[in-house]
Amino acid sequence: MTARAADRARYDRATAHLDAPLAIVDLDAFDANAEDLLRRAGGKPVRVASKSVRCRALLERVLAKEGFAGIMSFTLAESLWLARSGFDDVLLAYPSADRAGFAELTADPKLASAVSVVVDDVAQLDLIDAARGDGREVVRVCLELDTALRLLGGRVRVGARRSPLHSPAEVADLARAVSRRPGFEVVGIMAYEGHIAGVGDSLAGRPLRSRAIRLMQAAARRELVERRAAVVRAVRAVVPDLEFVNGGGTGSVQSTAAEDAVTEIAAGSGLYVPRLFDNYTSFSGRPAALFAQPVVRRPGVGVVTVLGGGYPASGAAGADRLPVPYLPEGLRYDPQEGPGEVQTPLLGSPADDLLIGDKVWFRHAKAGELCERFDSLHLVEGDRVTATVPTYRGEGHTFL
Repeated sequence: MTARAADRARYDRATAHLDAPLAIVDLDAFDANAEDLLRRAGGKPVRVASKSVRCRALLERVLAKEGFAGIMSFTLAESLWLARSGFDDVLLAYPSADRAGFAELTADPKLASAVSVVVDDVAQLDLIDAARGDGREVVRVCLELDTALRLLGGRVRVGARRSPLHSPAEVADLARAVSRRPGFEVVGIMAYEGHIAGVGDSLAGRPLRSRAIRLMQAAARRELVERRAAVVRAVRAVVPDLEFVNGGGTGSVQSTAAEDAVTEIAAGSGLYVPRLFDNYTSFSGRPAALFAQPVVRRPGVGVVTVLGGGYPASGAAGADRLPVPYLPEGLRYDPQEGPGEVQTPLLGSPADDLLIGDKVWFRHAKAGELCERFDSLHLVEGDRVTATVPTYRGEGHTFL
């Protein structure tokens, strides 16, 4: 029996009393992935990206492990909810236009001390001030650096379009503007190198493209190491008591952690290890989050149909954004239909061994987005479900 076949047998036994559709997290794999992130971080604390987890119980589990510290959140409403729930170090990593949320933040000392917000434009400070009302609490500000690699005088750009702040001088100028403004305090710098951390460099069947990606990432690392260090020096000249410099992601943990200028690493997807993280040479993890769909039809030889399954991931549309049939091994989509909203035909010889009601296990392309489809996660240890915990959706929250 292969390792994957053994996992299928465990998951089927563990959930035999449960009807699909359902989602699980294999806690043995989750914990092993967490330890691997810490190993690669080399002693620097790892801030957990909540958008890649979207389950309070699992955020609590990973943050209870020594070496993990703080949350990187994705909306202001989520940040405030987490802070009210007892998480005392929440970095909102995306600018917000949530005026009601900023009114709450600036009116509550507990929330203001627990939540830091990313800023890359003075206009964002104006919005916060306009939303304050009677709130007078100091807002903790983190400045975001654009990590994109610029070539040929800026005519070629490699990297996500995030912050407009690219040079040390630009970041330092904003630090000065924030420091001069009552009601705000610069506490950190964030720089997410998505073109390194979030792009796989070992694409199956595409050796030339894989090599091109590795060459691009090597050049991007060299450029960013120098520029990030210069940015930190420039900002510390304005804010000597800067609390943190956050960088990296699951795919770049060890290279980012090696930078002296970086004080903490961000990671989250590496806990679940969705299918997009199969294409990396820098690390390998264990798939921990899966979902199961039930077989509801047997249209013919070598074909079964499961209920639902059309859960595409965000990003540029393509086959790599689709979930992948994982267990039993050997199933594939019908290219004429793909994964459907209500039903999904699957082809392959393993289909002939599946009966009505059997489960087919899938991996999502991304991590936390799976939790927008399910209101609970069944936590599996060995061949037993030892707990069932709500996702954000199960607690009544869909923040985006």
